[in-house]
Amino acid sequence: MSATITPVDEPQQPAPAPLSRGRRLVPRLLRPAAAVVSGVLLYLSFPPRPLWWLVLPGFALLGWVLHQRRLRAGFGLGLLAGLGFMLPLLHWTGEEVGPVPWLALATAEALFIAVGCLGIAAVSRLAFGPVWAAAIWALDEGIRARIPFGGFPWGKIAFGQADSVFLPLAAVGGTPLLSFAVVLCGFGLHEVVRLVRARRSTREVPRAAVAAAAATVLVPVVGAFAALPLVDDSAEDGTATVAAVQGNVPRLGLDFNAQRRAVLDNHARRTEELARDVEAGRKPRPDFVLWPENSSDLDPYRNADARIVIDEAVKAIGVPTVVGSVLEPDTGKLRNSLIRWEPGKGPVETYDKRHIQPFGEYIPMRSFARLFSSDVDRVRKDFGPGHKVGVFDLAGTYVGLVTCYEAAFDDAVRDTVGHGAQLIAVPSNNATFGRSEMTYQQLAMSRVRAVEHSRSVVVPVTSGVSAIIRPDGTVVQQTKLFTPDVLVDKVPLRSSLTPATRLGTLPEGVLALIAVAGLGWVTVRSVRLRRAR
Repeated sequence: MSATITPVDEPQQPAPAPLSRGRRLVPRLLRPAAAVVSGVLLYLSFPPRPLWWLVLPGFALLGWVLHQRRLRAGFGLGLLAGLGFMLPLLHWTGEEVGPVPWLALATAEALFIAVGCLGIAAVSRLAFGPVWAAAIWALDEGIRARIPFGGFPWGKIAFGQADSVFLPLAAVGGTPLLSFAVVLCGFGLHEVVRLVRARRSTREVPRAAVAAAAATVLVPVVGAFAALPLVDDSAEDGTATVAAVQGNVPRLGLDFNAQRRAVLDNHARRTEELARDVEAGRKPRPDFVLWPENSSDLDPYRNADARIVIDEAVKAIGVPTVVGSVLEPDTGKLRNSLIRWEPGKGPVETYDKRHIQPFGEYIPMRSFARLFSSDVDRVRKDFGPGHKVGVFDLAGTYVGLVTCYEAAFDDAVRDTVGHGAQLIAVPSNNATFGRSEMTYQQLAMSRVRAVEHSRSVVVPVTSGVSAIIRPDGTVVQQTKLFTPDVLVDKVPLRSSLTPATRLGTLPEGVLALIAVAGLGWVTVRSVRLRRAR
């Protein structure tokens, strides 16, 4: 008798429970969140924090965020990264006028970054992706440094590298090369990690690809150390003893302009005190004195009282003095000017600021801008730009003049050195921006410029931070914010030209061609793929 075996059903595995809506959102939000974090890391790498190295994980993370993303996604993720970077970096622009101008400017700059990230996402599918990507970032910086309204270079990656190991590269190819090298290293870090992980999991990644990715990290670092001999603070043309006067303002804010006589008196008083200290042997006699931008907003050509105050102060110290003033011509626009004032002669030469600040010194589209903020009417009369490069002969020293905002523009600084400047002066007025990070960001620019052109840089500021910088970017003296002070120091004078000064815009042009070539390559490849389908 045969036994009938009845099959027993295998226990059924329960079907996986569907993911909750919240858990489904986590993967979708990961890249957007990482994009914002990458932008915040870029911001944190800027002064006053000595955290320049955070730029590397910032770009490594951005490289992961954008890798092989669609163009639309690249734009959106780039916008998030740009906002994470620019919103905190430019917070000072709303210090006295509220959030609308700050949000508008930060968003506009973030849109430029978003367009650049769209291109970076596209070239991430190509071989040597980090090179194309870093060139596109450099091109993007170059474009937003020029348009609209003359451009806004603030936030160039190079300007966050004043304490960086990469800084010597500024002497080779200026801020474009410095930015390119730093960005290349950051994107290269992501590429190395990505390829190493892929090789471990599939073992199909050629070693040559990993080596090429590693080179994108190592070459910028090795190049920076190779450029160290260009960073030289020796005195080629002797030395000059310079005094930088920080007179301070009576109170913070936009209304400092209403305190014009008080500001002038402050700077005259500090200069006369310096004269007494020199006579008493407490301080060395300077060869020349530098006052800041807006140290006399009373036009001394029109205001006899202002002329007398300045003249008495200059006679007291007995050396040429550069005075920052607002001049009101009989016709035309106002001029933000620096005046060479000689003891016993008075004003003998002027330099008019060439890069004037839109929405600060003049109002483009005034009626339209008024819809967003009535503060545009605080600028009652627009300033006009000068057209002559500023180099003053001060007691035999050729001093290049770069007024405040101009320090952000490559050509403004380079032109002075090309016209014979042995030392660079950056007279500034940051009183409008209170105790914000703006003054430290601008000081870092001057430190980068010192290395870029191998020149001492002196930064006299109405309310601080004033500083004296060696050609190697080292700050040897600086003041505190909103504290009257005078800095006196013997600085080295130099006349040799760095490769960056000689090459001018050539490095930036080469990087732009590399970026365009990468974008052209990916476009041609996409067209061919579509035709093959």
